[in-house]
Amino acid sequence: MVIAGPTASGKSALALELAAAFRGVIINADSMQVYRDLRILTARPDPAAEARVPHRLYGFLDAAERGSVARWRELAEREISAATAAGRLPFLVGGTGLYLRALLEGLAPVPEVPAAVRNAGAALYRELGGDEFHRQLGLLDPAAAARLRPGDRQRLVRAWEVAQATGASLDAWHRAAPAPTPYRVATIVLMPPRARLYAACDARFAAMVAAGGIDEVAALAARGLAPDLPAMKAVGVPELLRYLRGELALTDAIAAGQQATRRYAKRQMTWFRHQLRADLIVDEQFSESLLHRLRHFIYEFLLTVQG
Repeated sequence: MVIAGPTASGKSALALELAAAFRGVIINADSMQVYRDLRILTARPDPAAEARVPHRLYGFLDAAERGSVARWRELAEREISAATAAGRLPFLVGGTGLYLRALLEGLAPVPEVPAAVRNAGAALYRELGGDEFHRQLGLLDPAAAARLRPGDRQRLVRAWEVAQATGASLDAWHRAAPAPTPYRVATIVLMPPRARLYAACDARFAAMVAAGGIDEVAALAARGLAPDLPAMKAVGVPELLRYLRGELALTDAIAAGQQATRRYAKRQMTWFRHQLRADLIVDEQFSESLLHRLRHFIYEFLLTVQG
């Protein structure tokens, strides 16, 4: 089972109830919840939830590490196999569309890029700036340069480093036949009305700050980690870092974090609407009647698989 949707849509709460009902295992499919340093600001399941149902692939990376979709897919497949072997139903839960697509549709077999090449690409972008780096990429990978903007640092550097390390463009690698998951999958996507979702985003970010989110970010800042690490760019972290540096008042930092959360949720909704085929879209509030309907949906799916 896949339970997907934008941030603050209630995925974790719903997955917990359904996994408890079907003797399931919850497997994380959120690229930020893999970091152990960000339990609060990434809304990772709390200890009570983890005690109720087994949770996998949460908080297994240090903030100094760089997670990757390839590594996550390998680990997720391993957890899915372990769950099914134990007679449990795997629930893939998260809002990172790239992770879910990699599992459901397959992942282009791009080789691992050596650290030296990654570092060289990042350094070159800093040295040249976006416009000139974009022009240089056009000499290596014209297709990537044509579809990317000069300010899209992460994707530009990724295209550059792949071309440098492998001698082939990202497009060439993506045309290689992917290998989708061999398992039958049913996908539930939570798509709350936008106004309600945005209100939930605002309330949750404020609650995160009250629960210790600032201390979480202060601990990261004290480590002197590179600012381009994924954990340092998690939603809310840059805004609270500005507060800790004295650049923003706390109220302004909270407002900026709320705005960043809403923008992220909007991007996720757009992605799920156009990129993920859903077997069931849920656009209503959590209730016992909804839970009953979803249990019936999963029960019918399991009968189909077993039949």
